[in-house]
Amino acid sequence: MNVAAIFVAALLTRAKVYVRENWGAPFIMGFMLLLVVAAASVSMGLAGFADEAAVYPYYALLVGIILQLVCFLGYDKRSGGPDQ
Repeated sequence: MNVAAIFVAALLTRAKVYVRENWGAPFIMGFMLLLVVAAASVSMGLAGFADEAAVYPYYALLVGIILQLVCFLGYDKRSGGPDQ
């Protein structure tokens, strides 16, 4: 196995662990990606598409924030923090 494959495998493993601990992370990343798509659509003159495409990132952000809040509130219970 070459160095690049080992690096990619390690990166994917860390990403899986991060997403398992932070449920909202994929939705927040999706928010950023969809917002870039909407901005690129405006710059290409597709204002109608951009108007509709700009709505969905905010739904993704809302879901991501709610899931991050759920993970945050449950963090002390899972980690055995000072509250236990």
